[in-house]
Amino acid sequence: MYAPVQLLSASRQNLWRLTLIRLLVLAAQAGSVGIAYLSGLVPLPWLALCVTLAVSLALCLFTALRLRLRGPWPVTELEYTVQLACDLVIHSVLLYYSGGAANPFVSYYLVPLTIAAATLPWLHTMALCGLGLAGYSLLLFWPHPLNIPLAQRESLLIYGMWLSVAMAAVLITFFAAKMAGALRRQDELQALRREEGMRDQQLLAVATQAAGAAHELGTPLATMSVLLKELRQEYRDKPALQDDLALLQEQVKLCKDTLQQLVRAAEAERRQALQEQTVVQWLEATLNRWHLMRPEATYRFQCLGGGAVPRLLPPADLTQALLNLLNNAADACPDRLDIRLDWDEHWIDLSIRDHGAGVPLAIAEQIGRPFFTTKGKGFGLGLFLSQASVTRAGGSVKLYNHEEGGTLTELRLPRGARHV
Repeated sequence: MYAPVQLLSASRQNLWRLTLIRLLVLAAQAGSVGIAYLSGLVPLPWLALCVTLAVSLALCLFTALRLRLRGPWPVTELEYTVQLACDLVIHSVLLYYSGGAANPFVSYYLVPLTIAAATLPWLHTMALCGLGLAGYSLLLFWPHPLNIPLAQRESLLIYGMWLSVAMAAVLITFFAAKMAGALRRQDELQALRREEGMRDQQLLAVATQAAGAAHELGTPLATMSVLLKELRQEYRDKPALQDDLALLQEQVKLCKDTLQQLVRAAEAERRQALQEQTVVQWLEATLNRWHLMRPEATYRFQCLGGGAVPRLLPPADLTQALLNLLNNAADACPDRLDIRLDWDEHWIDLSIRDHGAGVPLAIAEQIGRPFFTTKGKGFGLGLFLSQASVTRAGGSVKLYNHEEGGTLTELRLPRGARHV
């Protein structure tokens, strides 16, 4: 339950990066101490330095082991601050035993502080800044000078400063930028989740109202069906009226069948009893059902995909989403709709093109929001519900103004996924 959240956590990723920085710096420090010991040029307190490097290595191993554990132990900002504080303390001790404030690697103080400024709240950053300043001040006022000639000290200072600045610049540029990017991505993900949560609340409200409306519509539809049957028997001698009554009776029956189908589909989805079929079969069945609802519409269907036909398990809400998109196109212009189906190794693409007025640019950004409609009738929920259903199936819905006029609606579904 907790592992996916931890693996995607920006703080967890940043702690991994900090451990990598610590290992790189530890390797550079151990190499420098080793070279100084083997060359004999600089007399240093070797035991104290080795103990400090061993503590740094133990901290790296402990942090790596802690990050490998996948229990309910998230990486907090306080823990990250303590980790950076340990780096500052270890670096201060190493500097104390290797020249104090005169050591050219004193500029490495800026690396943990830059990382803190890029990834932590200002209060934690100020605390680390105070710790860094305290460490540098102690090195400055209580020095531990090296007993080496002045000329050799100046030479080591020049080359050491170059190496220190180069290492700090590389670490700050690469790792700090990566850490800040991880935090930005986490903020974007949280904003996306908040948006999805608001959409789910809106969907729940609409679904609750729809369930109540479906239950209430059963009685008036049954009454209308009985009255229409009696009217047809009463006016048998009027053929023109008989045709109108037959059409009304057919539409009432279609409404009743739709409500019953919704109930059956919900029950089938609850029991996971959906029927697998090819995308062509699903689309043709949906088009046939839609044409009964909109007999005035004319369309041309083209199947452009090659190779094996994708198979899917379409739930009722995905079929209803396609019906909503077809109705939107027919509302814009019911004549000569162009419907095309295509697929590749990863995606199933369905396009619906109408020859209406297109999407007005002034309101293009509001299209798809709940209760927003450009029609004189309707509730402004069709496209919103369609986008929600397709997104739930892992796909997307996009609307464009076609270059030759009208609106192009593109529905994309992932191939090979269970669309349930």
